[in-house]
Order: sequence, then structure tokens, then C-alpha cells
Amino acid sequence: MAIDDNPFYVLGVSPDASRIEIEREAQKLLGMLELGFAAAMHYATPVGGRPRTAEAVRAAVAALRDPQRRLVAELWARHAPPLRDDEPARDAAPAPAVATASLRRALGWRP
Repeated sequence: MAIDDNPFYVLGVSPDASRIEIEREAQKLLGMLELGFAAAMHYATPVGGRPRTAEAVRAAVAALRDPQRRLVAELWARHAPPLRDDEPARDAAPAPAVATASLRRALGWRP
């Protein structure tokens, strides 16, 4: 699972959310996406904003229904750096190679 497609980020809910809260948020997002609401079109991740689709919402709910996949998603969501809502530039050049230690520091990880 990539950090930018964590089900909790896709749905915009806390890792402490109950199953009912997750289902309600998914239904709300699906309705908003169908109506074309701008607020539902993107979600924040630690690596920047990402586009939200109805398929991504459905996949996120399915992942959180599976106890093992939910546990993995919870661990990543609880220990990830703060969320960023900025959208990545579409034409941006790839980031230069960075040493592993400095990359971890840049992402907020501590030894």
C-alpha cells in the first residue's frame, strides 16, 4: 500500500473512526463526487494532494472492511508525517536523488 492511497486519507477520516462513520463518509463522498462538488475532488496526504475518484472511495471502504488491511492502514496513518493539501505540479521535473537518511528526515521520521 502506497502512503498516498491510504484508505483513511482517501476517505478523510481518522484511524479511530468506527465502521459506521467510515460507511457514512464514503456514501457522502460518493454523492458529492457524483454531483461534481469541488470539495470532494481531492484529498490530502503526507506527500501532497491527490485526486479522489468514486473507484478510490469504494476501494478504500473495501480495504477498511478487512481487519488485516485496516490494521496496516491504521499503522501508516497514525505514524505518517503531517498531511499536505497542495497539489503536485503536473509538469514538474522529478525530484533529485536524495540520500535515504535525509529523505527520512524530510518526511519527519526519527531514528
